[in-house]
Order: sequence, then structure tokens, then C-alpha cells
Amino acid sequence: MNASAAIISIPPAHRPSEILANSREIVDPGLRIAVDLLPEPLRQMAGYHLGWLDVRGEPARMSAGKLVRPALAICACTACGGAADSAAPAAVAAELIHNFTLIHDDVMDGDTTRRGRPTVWSVWGVSDAVLLGDALHAVAAEVLASRLPATVVGPAVDRLESTVIELCRGQHEDCSIAQEREPAIGECERIAMGKTGALMGCCCALGALCAGADEPAVAAMDRFGRELGMAFQLVDDLIGIWGDPNVSGKPAGDLARRTYTVPVVAALRSGTAAAVELKQLYSQPHSLSAAQIARAAELIESAGGRSWTRQEAERRMKSALDCLPAQLASADLRVLARLVAHRNL
Repeated sequence: MNASAAIISIPPAHRPSEILANSREIVDPGLRIAVDLLPEPLRQMAGYHLGWLDVRGEPARMSAGKLVRPALAICACTACGGAADSAAPAAVAAELIHNFTLIHDDVMDGDTTRRGRPTVWSVWGVSDAVLLGDALHAVAAEVLASRLPATVVGPAVDRLESTVIELCRGQHEDCSIAQEREPAIGECERIAMGKTGALMGCCCALGALCAGADEPAVAAMDRFGRELGMAFQLVDDLIGIWGDPNVSGKPAGDLARRTYTVPVVAALRSGTAAAVELKQLYSQPHSLSAAQIARAAELIESAGGRSWTRQEAERRMKSALDCLPAQLASADLRVLARLVAHRNL
């Protein structure tokens, strides 16, 4: 169905918990089928990472994430007039790619905890973690190729793989500036668009493709997702400093590693006395101590880095909604946008 054929009247929104729960019902079966395509021990490692299994391979009931990206794919599909179930392959592929990036990020960042449990690499080693990430990427493409209508497969796989290339470029740029020099805000935004905005844009565009939407609608969904991804990353940067690890499932280690996230860069460029002291802390040749981390957080807030990032996340969320024409701005997409911009804060 083309966007022009979509119903313009917008129904009442579901609650965020309802949207995510409905998305999980659609995604979980296909995600389990996709993971079952993997050979052992990759299948067990994937099940562990996704919270289905413990380290021994026994069934577990752990958090597997909120499935925000699959929810965006599904809601984008329904906003374009498609049935929610028709977006299942796109939603599954999106979640597989997201988890591929998480597994590789943990390796590159040296993080030992993810979702409250030891990371894959810290249990099975770096080599197996890299291989598992690669396998999830391959399975994501296979899901699209085998489960989408023939007319949609080509554009969908092309978009997915182009997004992976963009993700890799963004990650490369992120690693290249880590602890080496102070980047400009524009550089941080470009990296965030490559690492987070690109995948969220892809999720929304894939959902639109599953609905048979025309190119203008697909492009609008891509822009919406990209802007929302920017808001997501900005909030993630805030959580990386002030978030509760018991909620996020991951240690707030950005300051310990002296990572140049947006709140840090905004504070450093404030021209304040707090910025001067913060710069001195970030010039240390070693990881920051607990006392130094606490002081750095105080300085970032004093220099305005926290409030600027919070305001910019809100602006990006509103910009995302402005990307959608009225007939595509569904109530559920609006709810998801607010959830992304306000989560855990």
C-alpha cells in the first residue's frame, strides 16, 4: 500500500509497554527460528547473549532488551498501511543486526558486563564473540532474503547491507578519536548518525518497505528514524554518565575510559572554569578513579553539558516527528519517539 492510500486519521496511541509487548510477540518466534539456523556452539552463545540460556546452555529468563528497533519497524509498517505481522522479517533482521553490533562493541570497548551478565567475549573469548557477531549479520540478511516477498527482497537487503557499512564507518571514526583528541560537536553528531541513526533509519525504512510504501514514504521513514537515532544516542550518552547500572544492565564506564561523549564535549567547549578542570582530568594518562569520575560528572553538569545534551535530545526527537507527513505520523510512532528521548532519565 502506498503512503497516499494510508488512513490519515490517527487512532489513539497504545501505551509504550503495550507497543513493546506486542512487538515482542511478533519478533520472538522469528528471532528464535533465525538463531536456530546457527551451528553449535554459536547457537548457544547467541541464546546466552539474548537472555534465553545461561552459560551452561540451560534455559534462562533474562532481559533481552526492550526491542525498540523492531518496534520501530513494525510501527513504521502499520503507519504506512501494512499489517504488523508483515514487518516481522524486517523486525527480526533489525534486532539481529543490533545485537551483532552490541557483541562487537563489547569486544572493542573491553566491556565485561551487558544486560547485567558477563559479555559473550568475556565468557567465550574474543574470537568466538567476533564470529558470533558475523554470524548474526549473515542470518539477518538470510531472514530478509527468505521471508520477504520477492519484490521487496532486493531493496530490503540492499538497504540493510548499506546500513552495516555505514555502521562500520561510524564505529571506526568513534574508535579513532577515543582518548586521542577532543572532537568537535559536529564530529560526535556524525559518528552518532553512523552508529545509531543509520540503524534506526534502516528499521523504519524496512518497515515501510514491508507495507509496500512508495519511495517518498520510505525516505520519510528513514529520515524519521535517523533523527530519532540521534536523540537515542544523546540519551545514551547521558545514561553512560548518570545512568543506574542496575537499570541499564551495563556499567557507566564512559568517564572511567575518558570517552569524548556529547555531554563531555559540550562541557569542554563551554569556556567555563569547570571546563578547564574537566580538561585537566581528561588529560590524565590513565583511567579515572572513582573519586575523579564523580568529580568529572559534577564538572560536566556545572559546565552545562548535561542540560545541553538533554535539550538537544528533545530537539532531535521533535525534528524526527517533523520528518513525517501527517498521514504517516501515527500515534504509536509518536509514543515510541517520546520513549526513546525520555528513557531511564
